[in-house]
Amino acid sequence: MKTDFDIRMKRYTYTDLKDTRSGFGEALLELGEKNSNIVALCADLTGSLKMNYFAERFPERFFQVGIAEANMMGIAAGLTIGGKIPFTGTFANFSTARVFDQIRQSIAYSNKNVKICASHSGLTLGEDGATHQSLEDIGLMKMLPNMTVINTCDFNQTKAATFAIADHTGPVYLRFGRPKVPNFTHPDQKFEIGKGVILTQGEDVTIFATGHLVWKSLEAGKILAEKGIRTEIINIHTIKPLDDITILKSVAKTKCVVTAEEHQMNGGLGDSIAQLLVRKFPVPVEMIAVNDEFGESGKPEELLVKYGLDTPNIVEAVKKVLSRK
Repeated sequence: MKTDFDIRMKRYTYTDLKDTRSGFGEALLELGEKNSNIVALCADLTGSLKMNYFAERFPERFFQVGIAEANMMGIAAGLTIGGKIPFTGTFANFSTARVFDQIRQSIAYSNKNVKICASHSGLTLGEDGATHQSLEDIGLMKMLPNMTVINTCDFNQTKAATFAIADHTGPVYLRFGRPKVPNFTHPDQKFEIGKGVILTQGEDVTIFATGHLVWKSLEAGKILAEKGIRTEIINIHTIKPLDDITILKSVAKTKCVVTAEEHQMNGGLGDSIAQLLVRKFPVPVEMIAVNDEFGESGKPEELLVKYGLDTPNIVEAVKKVLSRK
């Protein structure tokens, strides 16, 4: 028997698996064709970031800085002074932790119009292991004044977000990934920075998810619907500024929350939502996130299971938070 959730899920079916970094690469190329002020800088990872499309089409606007990420951030900040809109590209770990001082001093403090675009985030970087798996980057970036922080869920949303940040004035951290994941959002969607997307409506519990765990949350919602549990699932693609209005409106209805993200529990989406709720509307909260551990080498899906970031763990978190309601 089909549940109401099955009917609503028809909007979120997928026929293909696509990597989110390719959404960024395609959008960057299109932006370059539309706006001559768009420039791109990469730290020796052009193919990995899918910036090769832009580099081949606009060699005069592409700067390969080599393995010199701090220098890349300084160059990007300088280019904004001449009216350029620089997009920097490297792995999430090297986009944030390695260059935090340069981002803080030269970009965030000065409110420079730099778009820091970071691939290979989270555990799903996989076999490259803990040194390359960035689980702290959202926390680092969201603490910086003036910084907008975005974490997209699929190819289509990453492409839409890349277009949106080009029109946004000010520094942005755009986080996406390496593996091929379900591509389920609308190809012509309008991406609104700072505005959560309500995927399914429910009355029993709210799941706030971001990045790759949005699809996992939809899978969990289907399982829970079969048990009679009505979940409201909201895609929080923008960690900062947080969509306080949508969050509080949903929580006022459901009275309990699960957050889901591919990041450390400390400093991530769950941390931001908990801070909001403890000040405005205290309710029980359970968090699906990496709990104060480094990652390790392994296949992406196996790592998600080991660290508790898979569909069954979201289901169990919902049951647990409902028992505390």
